Amino acid sequence: LGLAMYASGLCAVSGAAFLYHDYCVIGAGPAGLQAAYFLQRAGRDYIVFERSHAPGSFFALYPRHRKLISINKQYTGKSNSEFNLRHDWNSLLSHDRRLLFRRYSRDFFPNADTMVRYLEDFASLLKLRVQYNTAIIHVTLEKNEQAWNGHYFLLTDQDRKNYKCSSLLVAAGTWVPNVVNFPGSEYVEGYETVSINPEDFTGQTVLILGRGNSAFETAENILGVTNFIHMVSRSRVRLSWATHYVGDLRAINNGLLDTYQLKSLDGLLEGDLEDLAIVKDKKGKLHITLRFYLENRNISAGIDSITLPQDELDNFATRAPYDRVIRCLGWKFDFSIYNRSLRMMPGKGNIKKYPQIKPSYESRGTRGLFVLGTASHSVDFRKSAGGFIHGFRYTTRAVHRLLENRHHGVPWPSTVYPITQLTNSIIKRVNEASGLYQMFSVLADIILLRENATAFEYLEEYPVGVLAELEMQTGRKARNGLFVIIMEYGRNFSGADKDVFYYNRAVGEAQHAWQSNFLHPVIYYYKHLPTEREMRLRPPDWPLPRPNAIHHIVEDFLTDWTAPNAHILPLRRFLENCLGTDLRNFFAESCFLFAFTHQKLPPSCQQGYVRMQGLLGSQELRQHAVQAGLLQDYTHTDLSGDRPPDSHHGSQEHLMRDHGIPLRPLQHLVNAKDE
Repeated sequence: LGLAMYASGLCAVSGAAFLYHDYCVIGAGPAGLQAAYFLQRAGRDYIVFERSHAPGSFFALYPRHRKLISINKQYTGKSNSEFNLRHDWNSLLSHDRRLLFRRYSRDFFPNADTMVRYLEDFASLLKLRVQYNTAIIHVTLEKNEQAWNGHYFLLTDQDRKNYKCSSLLVAAGTWVPNVVNFPGSEYVEGYETVSINPEDFTGQTVLILGRGNSAFETAENILGVTNFIHMVSRSRVRLSWATHYVGDLRAINNGLLDTYQLKSLDGLLEGDLEDLAIVKDKKGKLHITLRFYLENRNISAGIDSITLPQDELDNFATRAPYDRVIRCLGWKFDFSIYNRSLRMMPGKGNIKKYPQIKPSYESRGTRGLFVLGTASHSVDFRKSAGGFIHGFRYTTRAVHRLLENRHHGVPWPSTVYPITQLTNSIIKRVNEASGLYQMFSVLADIILLRENATAFEYLEEYPVGVLAELEMQTGRKARNGLFVIIMEYGRNFSGADKDVFYYNRAVGEAQHAWQSNFLHPVIYYYKHLPTEREMRLRPPDWPLPRPNAIHHIVEDFLTDWTAPNAHILPLRRFLENCLGTDLRNFFAESCFLFAFTHQKLPPSCQQGYVRMQGLLGSQELRQHAVQAGLLQDYTHTDLSGDRPPDSHHGSQEHLMRDHGIPLRPLQHLVNAKDE
């Protein structure tokens, strides 16, 4: 039987043997290991291929100056582990509390070597099935109607060993350096190879091509030893505190902005790099000119025969020669290993460095091929955190849940609650959930209402881009309407040209919550599941189509949405208006009154008092309610007139109190404790 099972995993195609796995994962970086963790916990057949001898090989080299810009906040004042992940941008998700990154480093911005060690431990302690020193050099398709997706994925490594899988998860990241070719670009040094020893730049004049964190990181390293540094890029600098995008320039690297604006020789310039040209003189100095000056001229003939911009414009900005030119233009996805049959095409415009994928992270060209991690950032590029560990650890989990439903019939995890818990459930999630917080505008909690709104089903962190496909992707039904809970910034608050520190920038009153600027919860209500067409025609910059009703929970300076009047009460009233019901919680004596005076009891009475559950009117509760102004004080009221305390009526009263039956006249009973 063992031999038969082994033989069944080996398939012969064109004379080559293929080792079969249900899932193949390319890359053992953070996203690949995260995917492996979920596959292993689910008991799936998988293998991870890593070209290096250890996981996280990207971090073994980058960032070159070894300081990560992902925060590692040790203290938050809270012990809630889910909340603390909001401020831990390095840990992967697992059940093992030993694998929290704060146990590996106490630095707010950790060293990249610590990340390498952390990923090694994550793979080894969890016993993930990673095959090291295996570089996949070719991927193609084999059509087969019996396969999960109508085809198998065939992979070949550097040793010509072959593998076959039903589903392919690409987590190889973006690691191919972006290179701009122009006349003289051979004189340019790359970020991936340039010296990181500041002494090598002493007394030199340096030009840096690029304007991202790698460019400013390089400038920060040599700022104190150079004559001056110029930085050229086609776009203006984008500060992360203005755009609210963590991939833009972070404060830890922006020293050059100070020296530029405070007149200390360094400077920033804007221009299209493809229009540049570099000419080297006899002394080894590098001169910047423009491509059109070199037309019909031989660059090797020497600088004396070439017209430079300063020959016509004597105050040309880059007229001073440079000792070194460094390219810091980031990275792009490696498309070279994928056969044309997979139709792995680059995106368009500013996302051309990423493969084209759907909001479900599945390739637009090939069913069953999912892109994870940094390479999946086209879904939320310059919007959310999907290109970084603290974002894609949640999108990877979402992809796993989609696959579990599609291939194994395991519906998206959900919890069913009575409708009386609706307000509490939302408040709990918006105050704790890390996935909603990090992947704002991309992942959302979905509340599916049951018939007659007596109960609801809660689904966590579903990709809103495929909301129209919710029933197919999750195995859950949305027949009676739904709420979508998502986190958003204000519509006009983020941008490279925005002043985010202007006076009165925050909203504090609930009636103005829709004008909130900082990250805050937004609840969308739909009577019916939105269609594909409605998703396509949604307003610009809206994550979702126009709902039947929408509610903003007002922004909070502490990101603590638990204030009874500012946060909870407006939310509860919004939910009640959508459902046409009363979501307050009542004491038993109020439910008793409603039973005599109303045709329909509030849900808390139906699900509590009628079933002999809920809060009984004990002496302590009554006293508390009186002190809170919720009940009138009848302590000194003689309900029995002049009867002696040991009368028959007194015995009845004692008996009725023992059974929790309220004694006051109906007209004196008050409505409720409004929680």
